[in-house]
Amino acid sequence: MIGNGPSPVGTGRLGAVPAADNRAVLPGALRGTMARFATGVTVLTTGGEYAHGMTANAFSSVSLEPPMVLCCVGRSATMHEAITATRSFAVTVLGSEQEHLARYFANKSRPGGAAQFDGLDWQPGPFTGAPLLADSLAWLECKLAEQYDGGDHSIFLGEVLASEWADDRQALLFYGGAFHRGVGGAPEQTG
Repeated sequence: MIGNGPSPVGTGRLGAVPAADNRAVLPGALRGTMARFATGVTVLTTGGEYAHGMTANAFSSVSLEPPMVLCCVGRSATMHEAITATRSFAVTVLGSEQEHLARYFANKSRPGGAAQFDGLDWQPGPFTGAPLLADSLAWLECKLAEQYDGGDHSIFLGEVLASEWADDRQALLFYGGAFHRGVGGAPEQTG
């Protein structure tokens, strides 16, 4: 290898798999690759003095026993400080008709604090006081169990205190840098 650093890997479209060595993955290539992974869309919220909302798709279930989920939040985000301070968060899973909420909570020019929830239909979570957005596909309230370093993000592991879901709505999905309407309805049991 010639040069002072690793050669970039993952600079574009799918082709031959490069040989394993110590090459670096470029951030733009990682973003493009991850855009090919369809995700649900959520709004993370905190309540009280640190009331805040943020659109996020870095969310996943972790464990059924005990019930745990995780979300990843950039260290420079207001939500990072809010979760750290309140030691709790709520997650609203958006339905296909709630793209406007995903865009609203991704817009950095919206009001700060509790004022960002003015005019929206929501209720405070019974355990955390964090806003739970109405007409959603599902919601969860979580107590912060652990926080892990994840590069420029923190991984917040939450113990689920309560959750609810709706059977009659479709999911809002994010894929390829755009919103899409997904499947929905009551899940079918297999086995």
